[in-house]
Amino acid sequence: MIFDTHAHYDDEAFDTDREEILSGLSSHNIGHVANIGVDIPTSKDSLLLAKKYDFIYAVIGFHPSETKQMSEDDIDWLTEHASKENKVVAIGEIGLDYHWSESEEENKNQQHWFARQIALAKETGLPIVVHSRDAAQDTLNIIREENAAECGGIIHCYSYSAEQARQYVDMGFYIGVGGVITFKNARKLIETVEAIPLTSIVLETDCPYLAPEPHRGKRNDSSLLPLVATKISEIKGVSVDEIIRITTENAYNVYRINK
Repeated sequence: MIFDTHAHYDDEAFDTDREEILSGLSSHNIGHVANIGVDIPTSKDSLLLAKKYDFIYAVIGFHPSETKQMSEDDIDWLTEHASKENKVVAIGEIGLDYHWSESEEENKNQQHWFARQIALAKETGLPIVVHSRDAAQDTLNIIREENAAECGGIIHCYSYSAEQARQYVDMGFYIGVGGVITFKNARKLIETVEAIPLTSIVLETDCPYLAPEPHRGKRNDSSLLPLVATKISEIKGVSVDEIIRITTENAYNVYRINK
């Protein structure tokens, strides 16, 4: 069954039918979901979902765009729950996002909390889930400087070059591939999937965002991941069943889950 390594089922887009969708995922061959926090409230929501549903795991942390008011008190909260909650499987989503950043000072603040959360992941023995937008080189530099290969993790919604993807793979990171792979303008991501081994790819939705074709622009959910697996199978020349088997195994490995 498929492992959706990156979802946001706490999002208000699911407020009207969350339980119905989650309860029906197994019928779409979805076996596990990692629900991702972007700040303290959403991290708490992820924990609640993980406690309610056996097949959901929680990832807790601060998205770079949410770090403006972040403090060491938040680090203390993350440390406590990452240490004591057995269904917390990673720190994330953390990283850099310069797309909406308005100043160099804001970029520096994101860099500080990215490094700080990498340190937290290493302290708690968890992998990281990395968000990076318009910040390719700085993201790679911080991961190297902070020796994030020690904890490993996923480069979520990968959007950079195939060459840089190979550098991440060489450090032991996995590349998150979702609905974008089905888009007409997905050339760079297709080149990345061609260039890296299947053993370094995990499936993700980022739902409710980034629904694959032919559902682009609509609300996404994990039931659409077979479309992503099908596209990867075409690129790799491997059966869909094999894509699902290997990417699910990869998800277990990166999140250190015993089957």
